Amino acid sequence: MNNYLIAANSKRSMLIFSMFRVIDLIILVSGAFVTVLLFVFLQPQTLLPVIIVLLPLLVCAFLVVPVANYHNVLCIIGNMITFFFKEPRQYIWKGWRFKDEYK
Repeated sequence: MNNYLIAANSKRSMLIFSMFRVIDLIILVSGAFVTVLLFVFLQPQTLLPVIIVLLPLLVCAFLVVPVANYHNVLCIIGNMITFFFKEPRQYIWKGWRFKDEYK
């Protein structure tokens, strides 16, 4: 017998809280830490400074939010950088070639 079935969500078991990698949590915690420091040192009184102080946390949360068909926005940005700014791979074809002789 020895038939094994791997669960469809087995990759999620390797993630923290089934959603985050270690680097995702580091980014999120660092954004929260910078935001807390800005609140302590700047002590904003009106709405505009509060929004500016919250920006590090909001940007970091945006980067680690899950997105359909990708892990998160950070992965999408990494794939876009790889696609647009890295050298395209050159695939050299080695194998049989079909020649249409009967046209």
